Amino acid sequence: MSLVLEGVSKVVNGQAHIYPTDLTLQSGTMNVLLGPTSSGKTSLMRLMAGLDVPNTGKIIWDGNDVTGMRVQDRRIAMVYQQFINYPSMTVYENIASPMRLLKQSAAQIDDAVKRAADLMKLAPFLDRKPLELSGGQQQRCALARALVKDAGLVLLDEPLANLDYKLREELRAEIPRIFEEAGSIFVYATTEPEEALLLGGNTAAMWEGKITQFDKTPTVYRQPVNAITARVFSDPPMNFLNIRKSGDSLLFGDGQTAAASGTFAGLGDGKYMAGFRPNHLELQRHDPNALEFTGKLNVTEITGSETFIHLDHDGENWVGLVHGVKNLEIGASLNVYLDPKHVYIFSEDGTSVAPASYAIAA
Repeated sequence: MSLVLEGVSKVVNGQAHIYPTDLTLQSGTMNVLLGPTSSGKTSLMRLMAGLDVPNTGKIIWDGNDVTGMRVQDRRIAMVYQQFINYPSMTVYENIASPMRLLKQSAAQIDDAVKRAADLMKLAPFLDRKPLELSGGQQQRCALARALVKDAGLVLLDEPLANLDYKLREELRAEIPRIFEEAGSIFVYATTEPEEALLLGGNTAAMWEGKITQFDKTPTVYRQPVNAITARVFSDPPMNFLNIRKSGDSLLFGDGQTAAASGTFAGLGDGKYMAGFRPNHLELQRHDPNALEFTGKLNVTEITGSETFIHLDHDGENWVGLVHGVKNLEIGASLNVYLDPKHVYIFSEDGTSVAPASYAIAA
C-alpha cells in the first residue's frame, strides 16, 4: 500500500501554496513534514486527505487514482493542533464514533475503545464529556479516535503543540510505537527539528510550498542537499559564512584558514558558502585546529543549563548554543571557535557540495 503524489500543486487566489510536488509514502512508515509556519505543511496534508483538490497532478492511493474522491470515501484519520471532539458525547462515545459509522460489533468497539483509552491514559475518564477534561486529555481523546479508526492514512497536524511539556515528551515517544502495528501511512507535521529527530522515520523538509529534501530523517539532518534544508533542520537556524577555496586551503572571514582535506579536498577553487549549526560554536578553543571568529555580542538567553548567544559577525547574525549559564557583557567583542569538521560547504546558489566530516562519520 502506498500514497503517491504526482506533480500535485495548489494555487489559491493566484498564490502558489504548493508547487508541483512528487512524493511517495509507503505503508507502515512515519513521515514527518518539517518546516516553519506557512511552509505548506497543512496545505499538503489537506491535498493528501482529499479536503482540497489539486490544481495539477494526481494522487494515487494503493494503485488507484483518488484525486477527485470525497474525503468521506477515503480511509483517513486526521488530528489537528486544535483538537476536535463532539462536546455532547462522552469520551467513550467520541472514541467509538468512527467504529460505529463502520457498523462494527459492540464487542469490537468496546475492546478497541478500552485499549486506546489505556494507551492514552484516558481509562478513568470514559464517562466524562470532553469539556470536563483538561486540554491535554481532550487532545488525547482526539488521538484515541484516530487510533481506533483503522485508517490507511493518518494525518497528524502538530497534534502535540498545545500539550504541556511532560505529556508532549511522553506522546512523542509513544506515537510511533502506538501506530507501528497498524500498517498505516503516518504523516506528522511539525515546526520543530527536535521533534522530527525524536519521531524518526522519514522527513520531508518544506520551505515556501516546496519539498526541499525527502529521505530518512537522520540523512536529511546530517546530509542536507541544500542550504534551505540545512536552515529548516536546525533550531536555531544554521549559521552561514562566505568562504573561498584556493589550492589546498579554505579561506574564511577574519583571515581564518583551514586545510581543504577530507570531504573538502575535491572542491574546485572559487567562492562558496560555509554553514555550521549553533551548537558547534564554542567559547573556548578545545582543538588546536579550531577556527576563531570575533563578533559583537547582542543578546544572551539563558535556558536552564544552556545559553544562547546572538552575535553580529560582519553584519551577519549568528547564534551559538553553549553549555552552562554564561554571564557575558552585552555589546562587547566576543571570540568564538569552530571545529572545521562541523562545517558544511554549499555553492553560492545554496546547493550542497561537501557535507560536514562528522556527518559522514556519524
